[in-house]
Amino acid sequence: MQGQNIWWDYWYFHLTNYALAALLYTLLGRFLLGVLLPPDSPNYIYRWFCRLTDFVVRWTSFITPAYVATRYVPLAAAFWLAAVRLALYIVLYQFGLLPKIVLQPDSPA
Repeated sequence: MQGQNIWWDYWYFHLTNYALAALLYTLLGRFLLGVLLPPDSPNYIYRWFCRLTDFVVRWTSFITPAYVATRYVPLAAAFWLAAVRLALYIVLYQFGLLPKIVLQPDSPA
């Protein structure tokens, strides 16, 4: 695979995987900060995490059963995003659209 650009040739995988990972870890941070801080906290990091992930939490609240407490919905959303990342990887692998790692043999000294 001489001359293959692993980033630009597989941009569709890298960008979606990165966006999903950023949302997933932001949701985990939101959940952990939600355990430590009150919901109306003036903490700017917590407010920013909430602002970034509100749309995912809203979507997840539609499919989450009503008996799940509101404070655990970001954790459920993180689970669903992890499942989407795994599904993306499996589908792209099945179609042969993932970057391939080629190990070069050791060169003689």
